[in-house]
Amino acid sequence: MRKIMDNKEKVRMRRLGWAGVEIECAGETLLIDYVQDISPLAVIRNPEEQFLASSKTGVASVALLTHLHSDHADPKALSVALSKDAIVFRPIEARGSDADMVLTKDAEIELKKYELRTEIVREWEERKVGPYRIFSVPAVDGFGDPQLSWIVEFGGFRIFHAGDTLYHGFWWKIFHRFGPFNIAFLPINAPIVDFPSLRPMSPVEAVMTPEQAAAAANILRADFVVPIHYGTMHQPPIYIETPHALERLSASLADLDTGIMIKEPGDWFELLK
Repeated sequence: MRKIMDNKEKVRMRRLGWAGVEIECAGETLLIDYVQDISPLAVIRNPEEQFLASSKTGVASVALLTHLHSDHADPKALSVALSKDAIVFRPIEARGSDADMVLTKDAEIELKKYELRTEIVREWEERKVGPYRIFSVPAVDGFGDPQLSWIVEFGGFRIFHAGDTLYHGFWWKIFHRFGPFNIAFLPINAPIVDFPSLRPMSPVEAVMTPEQAAAAANILRADFVVPIHYGTMHQPPIYIETPHALERLSASLADLDTGIMIKEPGDWFELLK
């Protein structure tokens, strides 16, 4: 495994809270699932959880959205964090009835309201922005909305960000094309959800379980997992987070060649070659 150290050199990463990640390389900033305003989900949010702002205002070069739910897409926050010419890469729009688009319509409206420069990216595509090579790979949203996972190469490293995907069968294809990975940011909270727009409710988890995240990391041959998407929301019976997620992830990784790094919101870190 590669070593990790805390510092503030040219290549570094920071967990921003929930699924948010900030990367700095060669003086340019990339944001993934950057969120500041979680008020649409206030009824299920832990008020102690932090949603940190980007370290600099108006300078980020690019933002990636895994999907357009309000806990992963905040156009207003992006309008503050991004530079004037920055681009937002996003998945395709949801289609169907008003009920089918209820979880994505607010973000779609606000992307236009704040006049963000957006580009739809489909699975298995590549983009290049400054020092970043960006690849889109399949993901499966727990509620049926379009979603991508992102691979980002920068400074000689490669990271994987899985948003809040379910477990799926694309892990081997992703590894064969892009693996191994230095860091895999993987969701682990496996909630049972009972939203009014999603009834009759399903008793099946809407996000990967900790055990599934460990299995995915093993297939991807990630050096380290940084767990995301846990600890912020739990309000039975509307949203029931799986219990002991961190402990279960750690136990599941114990016999695998993948380490775990638990990063609190605000923690900067970098990989060493």
